[in-house]
Amino acid sequence: MGRPWLGSGLMDVLIHIFVGLHIIGIASLLGGFLTQMKAMGAGTARFVPAMLHGALTMLVTGVVLVGLNQAQDYSVDNIKIGVKLALLIVILGLVYVKRDEEKVDKGVFGLVGLLTVANIFIAVLWT
Repeated sequence: MGRPWLGSGLMDVLIHIFVGLHIIGIASLLGGFLTQMKAMGAGTARFVPAMLHGALTMLVTGVVLVGLNQAQDYSVDNIKIGVKLALLIVILGLVYVKRDEEKVDKGVFGLVGLLTVANIFIAVLWT
């Protein structure tokens, strides 16, 4: 059926805009992690606000992207999306719960970085 006022051209533009915002979210999460690497080595790393905001941006834009792609009848790999969502929920949970702590355990901090990088590679390599 579709919506004539939302032609596929406009929908494709919206999809690209949300992909860009999704990339900004991952950049914020990963960038926040990378800025704390030296502190992680010293045992003084903490979850900076950019990490929480980036993860939340990824969640919102990811949900919107799935919806926009399904609305266009583009194929969506639900297993891939489920795995990425599960990793992001773990990341969000850890960052949210420990966001106010002055120091975060090296293992927990490293896990967030590992899961973030895993999420990136799943997005890029899982086709």
